[in-house]
Parts: sequence; structure tokens; C-alpha cells
Amino acid sequence: MRITHRIGGKPWDGVASRSGDVYDPATGRVAAQVDFASTSTVDEAVASAKAAFSDWHNVSLARRVTVMFAFRELLNARKDELAAIVTAEHGKVLSDAAGEVQRGLEAVEFACGIPHLLKGGFSENASTRVDVYSIQQPLGVVGVISPFNFPAMVPLWFVPNAIACGNTVVLKPSEKDPSASAFIADLFAEAGLPDGVLNVVHGDKEAVDRILEHRDVKAVSFVGSTPIARYVYETGTRHGKRVQALGGAKNHMVVLPDADLDLAADAAVSAGFGSAGERCMAISVVVAVDPVGDELVSKIKDRIARLHVGDGRRPGCEMGPLVTGAHRDKVLSYVDAGVSEGAELVVDGRGHPIDGEAEGFWLGPTLFDHVGADMSIYQDEIFGPVLSVLRVSSYDDAVDVVNANRYGNGTAIFTNDGGAARRFQNEIEVGMVGVNVPIPVPVSYYSFGGWKDSLFGDSHAYGPEGVHFYTRTKVVTGRWLDPSHGGVNLGFPQNT
Repeated sequence: MRITHRIGGKPWDGVASRSGDVYDPATGRVAAQVDFASTSTVDEAVASAKAAFSDWHNVSLARRVTVMFAFRELLNARKDELAAIVTAEHGKVLSDAAGEVQRGLEAVEFACGIPHLLKGGFSENASTRVDVYSIQQPLGVVGVISPFNFPAMVPLWFVPNAIACGNTVVLKPSEKDPSASAFIADLFAEAGLPDGVLNVVHGDKEAVDRILEHRDVKAVSFVGSTPIARYVYETGTRHGKRVQALGGAKNHMVVLPDADLDLAADAAVSAGFGSAGERCMAISVVVAVDPVGDELVSKIKDRIARLHVGDGRRPGCEMGPLVTGAHRDKVLSYVDAGVSEGAELVVDGRGHPIDGEAEGFWLGPTLFDHVGADMSIYQDEIFGPVLSVLRVSSYDDAVDVVNANRYGNGTAIFTNDGGAARRFQNEIEVGMVGVNVPIPVPVSYYSFGGWKDSLFGDSHAYGPEGVHFYTRTKVVTGRWLDPSHGGVNLGFPQNT
């Protein structure tokens, strides 16, 4: 099967000079070939988006919302199809893929309320017979570069908001699982979105670089690893673009001595191994505050043993494979590194039973204890099913550990002490905080994003900050003179 670009409302009819393999991660077999966009192909998509912008940004808010509501209904009716596409190409189990699509649907519903969000301000008689008001206008062509781990949800974070605000979009999904974006583009077309408003190009660094450099692309939204997020931010801003680049994470879950340890163990396993740990909001470090470490590790170990790992399309499977063989091998190298650096390997995922074909990209849930803050399994974003337990002697030590980490995406605290929880949310230097909630992804009417090396740029994703990112404010100062106005006055105008 060939997966190609969608430009100007129809499949691209060119011949790609390069392409890539798209795998079924549960079998290890190649499922499709995806065309890689050249610089000229990206130029074609940007030109299509620019041409469409001249009409789309003048389309009424009422018409834009009509399209958005129609898209919402189509997506809701066919969400199971989209979830199946995600499972087939990414590998996450169907229930997890369905949850991803549902969270994306919430972002679409937020975009349906765009008329309220684009209201400006008005000050009557700011000066004598002078009114001042602000309006929010779209930017033009915007680029969206989305990652492999959420091939449906992340495009749905950005594309509906950008389009509802009056922009046109060039979307570059991950080449590892590109079909979800094509499906979303087809639904938008069925909902009545004019040709060229949403264009999809596939590819690798060549396509990304052209989006970042193209003078007609006014803004770029990106989600991915921290090194690439930094590169996207620096390259895009150097070319005069507005950029929001969400990077990697090392999310900690602090467990205080008064916590419900069964609840904490359930949360650690769910948040650490869901989607095979391929989440920027995954819990990858449990910070156990003395004296709970031994009991908590035992409870986590017991739960891991019962996890059903296998092909996400098979009944009962709770965790699927990793997305590619290369990525699986990279994660495996961290298991070896943890052992060599002196961490205690409590559960070795390499021996976990697998309900799937042997050639799939498997690694079972892996648990390390007595991890040190200087170890690579602690310092690096592994992006796989590897959970580390780091032990500290006090609440203050736990806060120091989290705040010293270079990432600041998400964190959680498990406690029954309201005062400790309130203090934690105030003192912790992280953008998203959960209290007895292991994955604190904000609902769609707030905004998503971290601090420190987890975010480059000033705007978080979706929600109010997303609307702000995709619009620019224009302030108008107007005077409508009445028949009794005076004559010429060469003095400097004064606010009287």
C-alpha cells in the first residue's frame, strides 16, 4: 500500500524520489510505503495553503464553526476506525488508542467555541470622542509537525484551533504512523473544509526543514524530543516564525509515607507502562519517600507480573509493542545501561510473556529500584516501558530531586495530606501537576505544556494559549467627528 501526500484537497499525483517503510509493530512486517516529500513538494503544499488563506480568513465565524461542528460529528461517528488505524501503525492497544481519539475529540469541541474565544476588547471614549478596540486576526499559513506516539491526538490539538482561527495548515505527521493524519484530512474534506485549507505532507528532516525555512509559513507547532524541539525552535525563530515546540520529559511521581500505596502502585503501573511508555506524560520515575520504598516496589512488581502484553488487536491485551524495531533496540540499550550502572533490576521486561508474533517489536514492562540521579536511566528520556524507583528520606529531598531535573513537563504527588499537596503544587518547578492523578494532562479548555527543557517558546498547546498562538492582535483607535468639530490644530495630540 502506498501512502501519499494530500495537497489542495486531493491525493498528490507526483512521483516521490524517496519513501519509507511503515511497519505493523505487532508483527514486525512492513504494512505500507509512505512517500517522502521533497523541498518542491512542501513548496507545493505551502502554495496551496497560501492560496486558500486569501478566502478562508474572510469566511465568517459562523461558517467556520459549521465546518468544525460537522467535522466533530464525523469524527465521533468514526472514532473506532481512527483508533484501529492508530493501533495498526503505532502498536498501542485498542482501548488506549480509543482514549487518544477521545481526548483529541475534546480539543475539537473546544475549537467549536471559537467565536467566543475571538472576541476582542472595546473601550468607548478612551479619549474625547475616541474609541479604542482590539481584534484578533489569523496569521496565515501555519505548519504542524506531529510525533509518532500520538498520531491522532496531537494533530487534533493543533489543526482544529488553527483552522477555526482562520489560518490554513500544512501538517507533517510522523513517517512512522502517517495514516491517522490522512484519515483526519479526509474527514475535514467531508465536513466541507475548502480545498487547500488543510494539506498533509509526509517525510523526514528534509520536509521539516523546508517548513521551518519557508517564508510563507508564519508559525510552527511541534511535539517531539527535546533535541529536535530545540532545533525546531531555533531554526524556526531564526527564520522569523512564531514557534511552540514541546519537547521531552522525565516525569516524577512522588509517593509520601501517608499515601494509599495500592492506589499509588496502580497509578505507577498505569502511567509507566500505558502505551508501552511512549508518552511524554508517562511516569518514568517513582520517588519513594522513606519508609514506603520496599512495600511500594513489591506492590508494583506484583502488578507488573499480571500485565497482559501482546498485539493490541487481541482481546485482553493491556500493553502493546514499541513502534519500531530500532526504537525497541534503543530502549533495550537502557536496560543494559541500568544494570551496568548499578541499579537493581527488579523486573526484566525481556522475559515477559508475549501474546503476539515473535517478530513484533516487543519489550515487556521493566522495573529498576535504587536508581541514582546520576544514572543514564534517570537522566535520559527513555520513551519506553522502563520505570525507575528513586528513594529519598524526606518530602524536601523529593522536591529537590524533581526541581533539579532538566525537564519540567509533568509530575504527580500521592498523599492524603492536603497541606503537603498544596505546598507541592506551589513549590514544584513543573508545568503540569497531578495530585493523586498520575498523568495530569489538562482538559481542552486549559492548555498543555511544560517548563524548562520540555518547552521552547512562550505558548502552550491548545486551550486559550493555543488560540493566542494562532492569532495576532490588532488595536484600532478611531474618532468619528461630529459636525461641531474644530479646525486645524498643529499641536501634539493630548489625551484629554
